[in-house]
Formats: sequence, C-alpha cells, structure tokens
Amino acid sequence: MVQRWFAERFQGPTPAQAQGWVSIAAGKSTLIAAPTGSGKTLAAFLWSIDRLIKRALEGGLDEQTSVVYVSPLKALGNDIAKNLQGPLAEIYQLAGREGILLPTIRVAVRSGDTPAHERQSMVRRPPHILITTPESLYILLTAARSLGSAP
Repeated sequence: MVQRWFAERFQGPTPAQAQGWVSIAAGKSTLIAAPTGSGKTLAAFLWSIDRLIKRALEGGLDEQTSVVYVSPLKALGNDIAKNLQGPLAEIYQLAGREGILLPTIRVAVRSGDTPAHERQSMVRRPPHILITTPESLYILLTAARSLGSAP
C-alpha cells in the first residue's frame, strides 16, 4: 500500500531517501544529512509508516507507541507531525479507493506545552507515532503513569 502510494505520488526517491532506505532496511542506525527539501522526513518515517500500515492491514495494530521521534525543538516537532499527516491521509485515501478500511495510525506531539487533557488522552490511547522533546521524553520514561503504563 505504501509503496504504491509513493510510486503514484513521486517520480522516484531522492538520493537521501534511496541511500537512507538501504541502511534502514538493513536495520542499521542511520543518520541522513541532506539539505532542506531533500525528503529526509519521509526517508526517516516511511519505513515505520509502512510497517504500521502492514500491521493495520493484518489486524495487528497494537494500542501502543511504536515510533518515537525526539526533536530538539518543539516547533520542529510540530512541523514533523504536520508533515506526517499528509502522507498518512493520502495513504488512507488510496486504501479507501480500493475498498480497504484502515485503522487510524495516531500521531501525537508531546512537549512541555501539551495541555493536561491531551497528556491524559495519550495515556489512555497512546499514539502509534510520538514526537517529543528530550525533556518530555525524560518525563515520559520516568513518570509513574506514562505512555503505555496506564492500567
């Protein structure tokens, strides 16, 4: 599904994507350093989105956070979240055209400014993709009630 979406949407991968995906597919830690507009965000996330979509299609999309992106800047984290929503929406549209109903892959941003009701919601229904800051990640990892640790 994701591969078909990509092929319909783009002429082909950018050099950053092509080189990054080889390393990511091999399970290696990967650093993608490339200019703005070179497809880094999609290179970094598309592999994970593909895995989440495949799990959703197989009925195995768990109610847990599977992908964590740590952004040094809150504003960058918000931009990343917006940049993920577009491809996800287009993949859902493609699935819908084919008569496939996909469960929603949730993306959330957690920073020091996240309102309490949103933080509570993330505890009850964790996002599949979490975008956070280093400070908020520390809180999530050390708090008694955090993502994935709710009763």
